[in-house]
Amino acid sequence: FPSKPTLIRNVTILTAAGPRIVNGAVLLKDGKIAAVASSADAPEIKSAESGVTPVVIDGTGKFVTPGIVDVHSHLGVYPAPGVESNSDGNELVNPATPYVWAEHSVWPQDPQFPRNLAGGVTTLQVLPGSGNLFGGRSVVLKVVPSRTVQGMKFPGAKYGLKMACGENPKRVYGNRGGPQTRMGNVAGYRAEWIKAEAYRRKWDAWLKNRKGDPPARDLGLETLAEVLRGNILVHMHCYRADEMAQLIDVSHEFGYKIRAFHHGVEAYKIADLLAKEGIGAAVWADWGVFKMEALDAVRANLSLLSHAGVRAMIHSDDPSGSQRLNQEVAKALAAGRAIGLNISEDEAVKWMTINPAWALDLDSRIGSIETGKD
Repeated sequence: FPSKPTLIRNVTILTAAGPRIVNGAVLLKDGKIAAVASSADAPEIKSAESGVTPVVIDGTGKFVTPGIVDVHSHLGVYPAPGVESNSDGNELVNPATPYVWAEHSVWPQDPQFPRNLAGGVTTLQVLPGSGNLFGGRSVVLKVVPSRTVQGMKFPGAKYGLKMACGENPKRVYGNRGGPQTRMGNVAGYRAEWIKAEAYRRKWDAWLKNRKGDPPARDLGLETLAEVLRGNILVHMHCYRADEMAQLIDVSHEFGYKIRAFHHGVEAYKIADLLAKEGIGAAVWADWGVFKMEALDAVRANLSLLSHAGVRAMIHSDDPSGSQRLNQEVAKALAAGRAIGLNISEDEAVKWMTINPAWALDLDSRIGSIETGKD
């Protein structure tokens, strides 16, 4: 059923668009934020068109934030219970599987979805796993009940391409004829991009005049060609700073843009480079030291990145952590303040809202409490 107009009054609003509004009011109508004001200037509570009086919620002593956006989730493709028959996130048959789409594995009845919503997450990006150099397409979902994944897909959201560097592809394919070294990883990326560039040129030439039979389709190269056209966003699993710099070089060689590095345990070491390149960093508050490439983790990573001007954001990569991303942001903020970085709560709230919304190219529609946003 359509939701009724709703007015939340007497509440502290962390807008993610500027300073907080103390003793504020938010009017929600027809699925949009219709007005934001102080409670003293609260928007008119009568609907001129329908004559319906909004539901009024007294928010005294409480806070309102934008819906939390989790830019790195595996809900639905690794649903609960976590048994082998439900493990549908990694297509471990080839180092390059850009032809698979996460949405074709998502189980919409995953009981982790309502738990995510209870934790404040309203939008999430479901990614394939990180066992391959090219893992496949992601899908952006709204956390709404549905019998089908089609009913959960965020209308008009771009697809992402999951890529991974470092230890994972080496571990999976080292004894299976795939890359055994980091230089093998990079050669693998470049070989696929060379094929994708030729495929894109062939199709662009045919689309220009549409004469004769179209070229043969290739599901994997279609995905990579759409990346080269700027229509699919690259989300890159990467821990070490030197590897991130290598992958930036590869992106320059083939003319695509990395939207965000995920996990980025050593991102603080190249914060200036990430800021210069306009690449986002999706990181944990305090995960690290669980494998060699995670040894140089620091708890202030997120704060250091934000302080350097990087579009920094929290992410979960974990069904439990995704229910507590506001607490993860609080930990990261405390770690930054402990080393002398004076970061405000108004800035930190962006780490779980407007910044990950930007990483999904949805910041014009979600991520902040402003008139006209969803």
